[in-house]
Amino acid sequence: MTDPRQFMASLPFDRRLYKYDIQGSIAHARMLAKQGIIAEKEAELIVTGLTSIREELEKGTFPFRPEQEDIHMNIEARLYEKIGAVAGKLHTGRSRNDQVALDMRLFLREAIGDTVQGIRALQKALLDLAEENRGVALPGYTHLQRAQPLLLAHHLLAYFEMFQRDRGRFADGLKRAEVLPLGSGALAGVPYPVDREFLARELGFREIGRNSLDAVSDRDFVLEYQAAAAIAMVHLSRLAEELVLWSSAEFGFVEVGEEYATGSSIMPQKRNPDAAELVRGKAGRVFGHLTGFLATMKALPLSYNRDMQEDKEALFDTVDTLSSCLETMAGMLGGLRIKKERMEQAAREGYILATDLADYLVKKGVPFREAHRTLKELVAYAIKKKKGLGELDLQEYQSFSPLFEKDVLTITLESSLQARRAPGGTAPETVERALKEARKGLEAES
Repeated sequence: MTDPRQFMASLPFDRRLYKYDIQGSIAHARMLAKQGIIAEKEAELIVTGLTSIREELEKGTFPFRPEQEDIHMNIEARLYEKIGAVAGKLHTGRSRNDQVALDMRLFLREAIGDTVQGIRALQKALLDLAEENRGVALPGYTHLQRAQPLLLAHHLLAYFEMFQRDRGRFADGLKRAEVLPLGSGALAGVPYPVDREFLARELGFREIGRNSLDAVSDRDFVLEYQAAAAIAMVHLSRLAEELVLWSSAEFGFVEVGEEYATGSSIMPQKRNPDAAELVRGKAGRVFGHLTGFLATMKALPLSYNRDMQEDKEALFDTVDTLSSCLETMAGMLGGLRIKKERMEQAAREGYILATDLADYLVKKGVPFREAHRTLKELVAYAIKKKKGLGELDLQEYQSFSPLFEKDVLTITLESSLQARRAPGGTAPETVERALKEARKGLEAES
């Protein structure tokens, strides 16, 4: 039979909040003394005791007591053992509701900073790989069918932009995480002359919560982190999927480093891109945490309800999962071997220049839809003759349109890339500028 006390306890996972709990308690004790609510000597004794407890926790010598259901009560009980009855004055003008809300915001503020740094490291790995392979071309795809040629650097910069947006989402969420709940009490505020602005300055918060009910029951900042993490995992999963595809024999574009791949238990020839597959798989885990906590919060009346204890395990796992995926992906990109010849061979094969030929006719005054039909017929003819577009002669081209002239035979992979000079395009000089801008921006933000 499940022990009800164990069922309600959060100590097994919220012990992770210890340093934030102590940080908030020290600021609270100093505020109480500043306001004359407790004596200076009492505050000094409390701060000394809390500092000693923090050292015990960091050294692993803290005597956890499971009967104290959470980290907050464990620290308070230990403070009583160290300094006596004066420990009871620390909770003046404070509830566990605003205390826990503060700890979660302090934790998340640090987690956001770490997450942003992890994204930056991955962006650097993308830039490094793009710069090392500036001139390498490969097919671009739609519907997983070869569509138009691209530079590999252009392809990698697309992911750089995705992760740039992710960084923006986390930075934006930080603004709402840095709202101080302390001083709100259980739900209605406190009947003491507390200085919440002092607390905000001490703890580095942008502002104080303006409504005590909202301050203790708001978990939007948790949901925002989980939502931003879920979107970042979408991007990581898309990149992982491409590495899985590209490392297959059917594509043969890349080779994943040995430390990020495994062999088969029975097939000795196999080299499985397991790390990429795990990143792809872990995306679903992060999505689940977001969906789960949305369901938890959707019908909670004001203000605090014990359901909100469910915010911690899911958030902690989301933070840890995203961090490990970012680090793993950056490392995998750093050891990725690009098979340039195979990529470029694929970019030259088949009918990938069909759009360029349609554009050729458009430049001679043919409406695009008409040019499109002409090229569709031309490609069908080439397929029937088992020829690539580059293998057709001028007479064959002119049998579909008299506007084709000798210069049509000069349309190549290189000319196709060069033609796309518009900002955001895949022309070599455009991509080079984009690489420089991305590198400059990344270094300026370090």
